[in-house]
This record gives sequence, structure tokens and C-alpha cells, in this order.
Amino acid sequence: YRDLHTFELQAPTRLIEWARGSRVCVAGYGQSDGNEILQLIPPPTLLTKESQGLCPERDFKVECGGFSEHPVYSLKYVPDTSLLVTSGPPDSSLQVWQVSAEDSDVIKSVSPIATENGTGQSWAKIATISARAPWVLHGSRLDRVQITEVESRKNVYTAASRGSEELSSLAFLDCHTLLLCCITGRLCLADIRQPQSLVEAMSVPSAPCNEQWCMGTRHGAQGLESSSQPVARLSSRGLLTLTDLRKTSEFLALAKARVPSPVSGAEFLCVSWAPALEGCLAVSGFDGIVRVYDTQSWDSSGREAEPIFVHKGHAFGGAGGSGDPPLVTVHTWHLQKPRTLLSAANDGSLHVWDWVQPCGKC
Repeated sequence: YRDLHTFELQAPTRLIEWARGSRVCVAGYGQSDGNEILQLIPPPTLLTKESQGLCPERDFKVECGGFSEHPVYSLKYVPDTSLLVTSGPPDSSLQVWQVSAEDSDVIKSVSPIATENGTGQSWAKIATISARAPWVLHGSRLDRVQITEVESRKNVYTAASRGSEELSSLAFLDCHTLLLCCITGRLCLADIRQPQSLVEAMSVPSAPCNEQWCMGTRHGAQGLESSSQPVARLSSRGLLTLTDLRKTSEFLALAKARVPSPVSGAEFLCVSWAPALEGCLAVSGFDGIVRVYDTQSWDSSGREAEPIFVHKGHAFGGAGGSGDPPLVTVHTWHLQKPRTLLSAANDGSLHVWDWVQPCGKC
């Protein structure tokens, strides 16, 4: 490691989201007496673009917080605002939160965004963007995807669909284009300027019917079209596929992540592209480990890929809430520091780490 910081939270955490001013938002899940939502100030070494050497202050600090009656399964910061949007069981409604001004340490709940037939539906997956106004993309199934203007609660868009598969992930590719991933691995593209359009991308390789999938989209360099950025899909048995949305009739690459065993679902699966490293992605959700891969040498063989770095810190942190070994519930990359990641586990541990890579590697 070049650097490693740890922070212990009061409850299992499954979310990490970068907010304005390089703040970090985290939230808990599954607590019957309220789930914390916290905004943390990272250690000073994370707030500088270049290494400043030894720093006396190495801890995260709680800047403000609040409590949610719902378990928080998804959390997104709304760009260019002081708002957060969260979702979680028992329905597909959204909760909106106001991060208070500097003179207050409270994250306040504001009126929720109700969804049609929300009761009985699985929790909504969400993504946010500031286009003509702050928008949230949300939905639990392919035929229930909407865009809502966060502040006015106005419905901006409802996707057309011929199916009702459950969603595992969704994303804005740009202010006009959406990408949806079903738990079956099916990808669908939608253009909000054409409400009736829903284009299916290539399906995933032949796999057991109980296999579940999630996706990770890459936000490329400035000026690079979003459609030219590869989409990574990760299955519950560790299979990874890379797809170019400009040519969905074939895979860019297939590989197998080195994971101990398949998992039963996609609840904690996470695959994400490094924003500042070409071709690097990270995988978690199988155990207490985060694995980093360089995809530039991958081909279509589907061979097991060798990780270029493995973070085992959570695995050695002790038992999780159920008495089982800790499970990494989420990870995310630092937006500017190329090899810096944050990860959280179900034992309440939050880690931020930076690894030293030999010359000539990713």
C-alpha cells in the first residue's frame, strides 16, 4: 500500500457516494431502530491532489448526519445541489434528503417521491444527473423506469418496455441516454427524446438460469462520446463481460474473476471502472476482498483473469454482523486520485486505500 485509512461505523454499510467538496456520504441498512446517513470529511491526505507526505490527522470526521426509517439500499448525491436521494425496502419509493448548511450538523428528510404501485415492488435502483434540472432516474423493473425532477417532483420520462424483468443497475450515459441492466444480464438502451424506443444490447453468455448480473459504466475522458465507453457486466459466479454499445453484436472481452465461490444473488455485487486509469476495473461482493483488474490484455477466451491488486483489509477485520466473515458490500474509486479506492463491509468497516503499482502496469 501507498496509504491506508480505516474508519469504524456503528452499523453495516452498503453505500459510499462522493458529494460536493470531496465529502463522502455513507448509509446503513437493516436496522430496526433507524439507519444512519452520514456525511464524512475524508482525511486531509485525500483532499490534496498530490501527496503531502506524513499528515498528523488520518481519520474521517463526521460532518453531519440523519436517520432513515427505511433501510438504505441505494444512495445518490444530486449534482450541483445539497440533496441526496435514497431508496430501500419495503417498496420502490424514494426519499429525498437536504444536507444542511455549515451552521447545522443535521441531514433533514424532505418530502418523498412516491411511485405508482410502489407497494409490493422491490426497492428502486437510482441514478442522478443535473441536466436542465436535477433529475433522478429510478425503477425496480424494466417496465417501471422513470425520470423525476427532484425539486418539483415532475415526471420527465417513462420508459417503454416489452418486459418486466427486475433491474439490478441503471445509469445515465449522458443527459439524453439511459442504460438499464436486468438481473438476467440483459442490457437495454433508451433515449428520452424517443419515449417509445428501448434498444436491447447483446445478451450475456449461456449461463445457469439462477445466475444474476450487475453492470458498471465508465465515464470517459472529456470530449469522448459516452457510447464509446465499454460497459462491464459481472455475474454472481464471477464472469465478466465487456461490451461496446456502438457494436453490441459481439463482446469486447470475456474473463472470469478469481472469486472463492458463486454468490446466491446480486445484492452486493459491485463492478466499477477506474475514472483516471485506462482499462482498470474493480470487483467486490463475493467475500471480504476487493480485486482490481487490468482489462487491456483481456480477450474473448473467458479465461480466469489475474488481479493486479487485491485489498484484503476487510477480510481480516473480524466477523460480520451474522458471525460470518466480513463481506464487502460496496466500493468506489476516488474521482481524481488514480489508484485510490474506498470500500465498506457488513461489519461497519470503511477503508480508503491507495496501492503502489510497479512501472509499466495500470
